[in-house]
Amino acid sequence: MNNKRHFTSKFFTAIALFTLFFVSPFSNARAIDTLKEAKTPIADTAKAETGAAKEEDISATILHHIGDSHEWHFWGEGENKVAIPLPVILWTNGGLVTFLSNKHDKDEEGKDIFTEKGQSLVNYEGKYYYPAATKYADGSYVKIDENKVPDNEKPLDISITKNVLALFISVALLLIIFLSIAASYRKRVGKAPKGMQSLLEPFILFVRDDIAIPQLGHKYIKFMPYLLTVFFFVWINNLLGLVPIFPGGTNLTGNIAITCMLALCTFIITTLSGNKNYWKHVFNTPGVPWWLKFPIPLMPLVEFIGIFTKPIALMIRLFANITAGHILILSLISLIIILKSVFVAGFAIPFVIFISLIELLVGFLQAFIFTILSALFIGMAIEEHHDDNHH
Repeated sequence: MNNKRHFTSKFFTAIALFTLFFVSPFSNARAIDTLKEAKTPIADTAKAETGAAKEEDISATILHHIGDSHEWHFWGEGENKVAIPLPVILWTNGGLVTFLSNKHDKDEEGKDIFTEKGQSLVNYEGKYYYPAATKYADGSYVKIDENKVPDNEKPLDISITKNVLALFISVALLLIIFLSIAASYRKRVGKAPKGMQSLLEPFILFVRDDIAIPQLGHKYIKFMPYLLTVFFFVWINNLLGLVPIFPGGTNLTGNIAITCMLALCTFIITTLSGNKNYWKHVFNTPGVPWWLKFPIPLMPLVEFIGIFTKPIALMIRLFANITAGHILILSLISLIIILKSVFVAGFAIPFVIFISLIELLVGFLQAFIFTILSALFIGMAIEEHHDDNHH
């Protein structure tokens, strides 16, 4: 018991030190960088000949920051923009079309048609569509419906976007870290861990002793590789999302496509691992009155739907929590713009730093919750038969 308490103390001490000395300065820098970008349009508008101040579309700015993009933007706008252009790969009616995103990024209002490899396209807010035959009333070749969503047909976009590049980077980072740790374990059998192995071993033991074994019992070894992969993938990408400098600053775990695939992996493993007892509980739940199962299979239907709602809950929980954190930070910064007072910064910026520190804890907790729920669902699928009196 004393050893376990000592391990727990060291574990959370490591998290605290990592938070204070590594990530919190970047959170402050991220807040200041976002503030500068948000202020630029208002400053330019104030200098307009009419002298009237145009209200900034704060929601659009926030969604732009947390959304995906065909470029990795650093700072500035227009000719002063500093960004890494990424490959645009489109499967169009005329075949495959590829080009760098900065080649046709001058107009994002859909008012200019460009031709690439014989295919006519239009760029509207960083996305590519087939242009209409004639311009609409606003001078654009893109028709906007009542929900302000483009109604034009568009090609299949399989581009290497900012989130895709961030995914490649995080996968490469995970491979480098854990292949080196695996090699270290093989070389230092029976010896004290060193270097990266020493740093991450408490977290590996945490996943094993506090997540895998309690939920999976003696069968935990079979599922440890998946649980470790999910935990560190989610946690590392949560942390990278809070770092403003390259390769951080992306909202990868706040992308529902990413969380959907993670949840789908858990669903597939759970379904394929389900034993006879698991499926019996689904289709013929013990301890339930017969009239809830026959002739109308009400309870089996509820249990069957539950097979799909569990991974859906996993997907939405991670996506919503990470996205909400980013939106909250950007909304606090936007208060300075909305109230048009630099004095608000005295309240907003410290609060942003505080929320960023909370986000560090949330990043770890979301990785822990996703992993332990995955282990719980798998554990339910492989659970051995018990007497019905236990249900």
